[in-house]
Amino acid sequence: MKPLALTLGDPAGIGPEISWKAWERLRGEPDHAFALIAPPDALTQIDRADYPLRVIAQLGDAASVFDEALPVLPIDGSGARPGQPDPAHADTVTRSIRTAVELASDRQADAVVTNPIAKDVLYRAGFAFPGHTEYLGALCEGTDTPYHPGPVMMLSAPDDQGGKGQRLDLRVGLVTIHIPLCQTCDAITHQAVLDAARTMLGALCQDFGIQNPRLAVCGLNPHAGENGALGTEDRDVINPVCRLLRAEGHQVTDALPADTLFHAEARRSYDGVLAMYHDQGLIPVKTLDFHRGVNITLGLPIVRTSPDHGTAFDIAGQGIARPDSLIAAIRKAREIANYRHG
Repeated sequence: MKPLALTLGDPAGIGPEISWKAWERLRGEPDHAFALIAPPDALTQIDRADYPLRVIAQLGDAASVFDEALPVLPIDGSGARPGQPDPAHADTVTRSIRTAVELASDRQADAVVTNPIAKDVLYRAGFAFPGHTEYLGALCEGTDTPYHPGPVMMLSAPDDQGGKGQRLDLRVGLVTIHIPLCQTCDAITHQAVLDAARTMLGALCQDFGIQNPRLAVCGLNPHAGENGALGTEDRDVINPVCRLLRAEGHQVTDALPADTLFHAEARRSYDGVLAMYHDQGLIPVKTLDFHRGVNITLGLPIVRTSPDHGTAFDIAGQGIARPDSLIAAIRKAREIANYRHG
């Protein structure tokens, strides 16, 4: 069992603070040992004696010091002033991500967990990708994937209210991610839906241990199009893909109205949902459990998770940021890595 590689995220955000707090919560759990990949001075915004750090020479040293201090694998760069994002730190942000991916690709890390980045800040520094997911896909391009090529963004939120010990955790994958809503209809193609569905079916099996998973599919239009009366994409694009997947032996629904798909009774009927666009899938996940939601990238040769929130520049450096989502992401990364490694 190898440590996890935790990226810095935007150093002006809450990433440094929640990394400390996650270590404090998990320090007695060697299975969840991780190292933060960052310039050591990026952590000086939190100056507390009970938050010691230890600079390590290699990721493998993280487990041996994890009980005593937050392991930091150093990279070049400098810290930032909390709450004051600056494109000058973009290279530090991306270097942390690249290093983590390299460590996971070389099997030195069992998974990558990424702290939040601010895409607008990176764009101003020339960052050429819509977001984290697409950047990770590019970094992993050309390597073998365990199932159909991705990447696909999936959000997961826990729900302990199933009754009789049953969990109704919500897992939602997305066909389209970071594009304007007005472009969504053109992006919902037969191939895009098919690729995302196959990637999600493979991940539910390999990364979550669900044999023969049940996949529910969101319609794009109100009432899933009412057989073409409210839009033809559901009838002419999405449903043919669903029929094809069923013919291959998968348990996949036709396009279903999204407004009736996320309540507790409906969640008992499936293991995952494929949503057509960003907010359609993220709103129910964040409503169910905002503080324990996890972002998971499917279709990569490495395991990657992330907290399901942003950089929170408005509260950075104040000591009030909650680490719950990062802790959930670390736990989920270990869980997925264990499934994937058998």
